[in-house]
Amino acid sequence: MKNQNFYRRLLFSLNGIRSAWKSEISFRTQTVITALVIIALIFLRPSVQWTAIFTLIIGATLASELLNTALEYMIDVLHPGLHPQIGKAKDCAAAAVLVLSLSSILIFLLFLYDKFC
Repeated sequence: MKNQNFYRRLLFSLNGIRSAWKSEISFRTQTVITALVIIALIFLRPSVQWTAIFTLIIGATLASELLNTALEYMIDVLHPGLHPQIGKAKDCAAAAVLVLSLSSILIFLLFLYDKFC
């Protein structure tokens, strides 16, 4: 809905997060991994630059998971049956999440290398 006040738009966003949490194991997994990484970072005390990088990659990964979920919801309503092109679209959206997830792992490994080597 367009032109809603900030509070209502915030509630819509929180409803989206809640919906993804309830229905998508991938989103729950990504969220739990995020929490574990944040706990590790609290103990490892990264610099401001590393903290900014982690914030960006974590936000991008969770956002891509939410976009993937939104795409799947919409496609399943518009075309509930199997179709090869729709399968490709879903696979590409899932691949976007995978690319960001792998990038997150690489960034964490680079951080550990920088911290301890």
